[in-house]
Amino acid sequence: MATYAFVTVDVFTTQRFGGNPLAVFPDAQGLSDAQMQALASEFNLSETTFVLPPNDPANTARVRIFNRTHEMPFAGHPNVGTAFVLAQQHQDKGDVLRFEEIAGLVEIKVARDAAGAVTGATIAAPQPLALGPCLPADAIAACAGLETADVIIAAHRPVQASVGNTFVIAEVSTTALARALPDIGQFRHVRAAWPALDGRLSLYLYAHDGARIRARMFAPLAGTHEDPATGSAATPLVALLLSLTSKADVAYDIIQGVEMGRPSLLRATAWRSDDGLRASVSGSCVPVLRGEACV
Repeated sequence: MATYAFVTVDVFTTQRFGGNPLAVFPDAQGLSDAQMQALASEFNLSETTFVLPPNDPANTARVRIFNRTHEMPFAGHPNVGTAFVLAQQHQDKGDVLRFEEIAGLVEIKVARDAAGAVTGATIAAPQPLALGPCLPADAIAACAGLETADVIIAAHRPVQASVGNTFVIAEVSTTALARALPDIGQFRHVRAAWPALDGRLSLYLYAHDGARIRARMFAPLAGTHEDPATGSAATPLVALLLSLTSKADVAYDIIQGVEMGRPSLLRATAWRSDDGLRASVSGSCVPVLRGEACV
């Protein structure tokens, strides 16, 4: 029976048992696709990552990301957490790591404290902002157990957006955000009614809270009733917000996971580049568990 070492970290937090937990397999060579999916399902976290040798030796690693039901092209907290783990193992070069993923190459800058200890990372999303169809406010409200009037459409309608991983992004009031509750039946209805969603529907709700943003993410059709911190949704959100202005760049602190008892802080930035609107997200990590999985 083969064994594979793993570690878990809490991402987008400085407090253990806060943020978004992640399992990382730093050396996944020999695991099959089915075994990776089975291990991700066994951990039952939002995502689990598996680190493999890069196809291009100029890069750090090929990183595969699985949620409870399928492999993902890109995700935020898995990249921050995996970078944290590999940097602790001294696999970074000059505090930079480059991960090969389905969505493209993800470049990561490692953060350290004054003593040189790794504290977290900043990841650059692999793709510029791409917008898909807008969805009706009433349908999105129903998915979140809200009233149509709770969805704010003054700046933009609920819209599909991606910088490597696709979400439907919708603005709501702060009071509505607090009482949102996903309705899996409505999620199934909207997924079936909108073929452009390609069979998947992850809903990212946000509300302006002074200079900060509060957010929640629901993806019950992928097994994630609610996610404590979603970097791959924070990045298209800030790029979308930038698109609504004439500014060169924007930056926001995004608070997520409060309603779950796992408060998270994501620092997201978007800027204009030659190929469109680009975005990054940064956060801290805390190590939690170490062990071996038997397969």
